[in-house]
Amino acid sequence: MELEQAKQQFIQTWGNFGTQWGINRSMAQVHALLIVSDSPLCTEDIMERLSISRGNANMNIRELTNWNLIYKESIAGDRKEYFRAEKDMWEVAKRIVKERKRRELEPLQQHLAELKKVEQSYESISFVATIENIERLVSRLDSLSGTLMKADEHVFFGKILNLFK
Repeated sequence: MELEQAKQQFIQTWGNFGTQWGINRSMAQVHALLIVSDSPLCTEDIMERLSISRGNANMNIRELTNWNLIYKESIAGDRKEYFRAEKDMWEVAKRIVKERKRRELEPLQQHLAELKKVEQSYESISFVATIENIERLVSRLDSLSGTLMKADEHVFFGKILNLFK
C-alpha cells in the first residue's frame, strides 16, 4: 500500500470511529488529517483534502482547538493561520479525558446531587438509593479520570496490568 493511500484509509477510519466516540465525522477527519500531516496545514488545505466547506472546516478547527488537540502556528511571511495536531497519543488521550470530564462527568454530578433533593416519601427511598448508586459510579469514574490525567503512560498501564495479576 502506498503512503498516501494509507493516510486516506487512516483518515476515513478515524472519521468512522469518531462517530462511535460521539463526535462529528468531519471533526474526526480533520483531526486525523492533521495527525498524519508532517507539516502544518491551513484551512484551505484542510478543505481541499477533505472536500469540506469552509464553515465545516472552521467549526471543526475551532472545536479541536478548544479541546487542545490542535494548535495554531504561524509561518513567517504568510498571513494564513496554520494548524498542527498533538501527535503524542497519550497526551491526546489525557486531553480528551479532561474535556469529557468537564463536559460530561461534572454536569452529571451536579444533576445527580439536585435529583436527590426529592421530597421525602416511602416511594422516594428507592429513587434516592438508585441516584446514590449512580453517583458512586460517576465518582469512581471521576477519580479514575483524574488519575489518568496525572499519570505517566508507563505508570498508568503498569498499574492496570497489576490489577489483572
